[in-house]
Amino acid sequence: MPIDILMPALSPTMEEGTLAKWHVKAGDQVRSGDVIAEIETDKATMEVEAADEGVVEEILVAEGSQGVKVNSPIARLSGEGAAAPEAPKASPAPAADTDSARAAREQKTDPVAKAPPAAAPAPQAPPQPKSATPAGARIFASPLARRIAEQKGVDLAALQGSGPHGRIVKADVENAQPGQTKAAPAQGQAPATAAPGQAQTLEQMGIAPGTYDLIPLDGMRRTVARRLTDSFRDIPHFPLNLDLEIDGLLAARAKINALLEKDGVKVSVNDLVLKASAIALIRVPEANASFTPEGIAMHHHADIAMAVAVPGGLITPIIRSADTKGLAQIATEAKDLAERARSKKLKPEEYQGGTFSVSNLGMFGIRSFSSIINEPQGCILSVGAGEKRPVVRGDQLAVATVMSVTLTCDHRVVDGAVGARWLQAFKALIEDPITMIV
Repeated sequence: MPIDILMPALSPTMEEGTLAKWHVKAGDQVRSGDVIAEIETDKATMEVEAADEGVVEEILVAEGSQGVKVNSPIARLSGEGAAAPEAPKASPAPAADTDSARAAREQKTDPVAKAPPAAAPAPQAPPQPKSATPAGARIFASPLARRIAEQKGVDLAALQGSGPHGRIVKADVENAQPGQTKAAPAQGQAPATAAPGQAQTLEQMGIAPGTYDLIPLDGMRRTVARRLTDSFRDIPHFPLNLDLEIDGLLAARAKINALLEKDGVKVSVNDLVLKASAIALIRVPEANASFTPEGIAMHHHADIAMAVAVPGGLITPIIRSADTKGLAQIATEAKDLAERARSKKLKPEEYQGGTFSVSNLGMFGIRSFSSIINEPQGCILSVGAGEKRPVVRGDQLAVATVMSVTLTCDHRVVDGAVGARWLQAFKALIEDPITMIV
């Protein structure tokens, strides 16, 4: 009996991926545990092993195909010793290409497809177009528009609204006909805008075709765009800014690296920031928390995610239980995670989760910036460059190396006073690094 090999979900949040490479071809014998393909997710490239034994009967998704949905068939095995299945008598055998094969399978399993078609009325209605709103997406429409649509038998999902932010209004429904994809805007109204979550094309925004090169979005960039849009839109956030004097930190780092030189370990300023962040979270546990619909999750350890720029996007590998680890171990882990992040060799558990994030752009000379919260975490710390600045000590003007940081907080779980207390604890650790070990 044929066995379909399905696109695996390599992480809890994975919805689609790229079939980067096949290690088998039609006619090959495979055993359980054999590596048959490489799947590229938004964050990493991982090998896929066969769960069943048999002969590869057909490759359904070509190597290099992007946007392959999780749990969709990508290949088919003939059971060990079984002959290839006969084509269904009621319909011709599906073609080898993915779209035709998928259409044939849907026709076999869709009960509606088996039902005889109803007699067409006279005159015959035009064929129903594809919905303008993705299945399951929220439809933004006024109550009056919904009532009129119900009376007229108009599918709101097939309309593109002309109201604010793409909202469907009365005029859209009145101008629509059953089966119409986009309602014509009423006289005097502005052209319809994109629905929420749907970006306008460049042509709609006045940029002429042929004046730019379009680089297709890969899985990572799509996921980063979606997650950050959701976070910025849905999380009530606020920033807290603070300047830190880091001359003592730089002196301590030089001494630490002199001691670790024989072990080949080099501690960076960012490693010290990661350690100080973890200790501050333990000292102010209210900041080491996540919002959930059921309540506030208070985390037992400080799992610090560090933002790493990679080709095509951003990834946040995690130093687990950073509050329990020494600087040498944090430095070693951070270097290893960053290197494997850039080569897309991280495992899902190495970049998913975390209780707090650190994003450092100081190496680029950025003085100050605010980051977008990385769900489900309650805070993210943005770290700027250390630079010589004038400071006032008592009544005297002096020069110190100053670093600006910004803590972005999820106001649902971290209030302003909690965020301020965390920054004070962090400041004390950074300006007097000896307190990290006492």
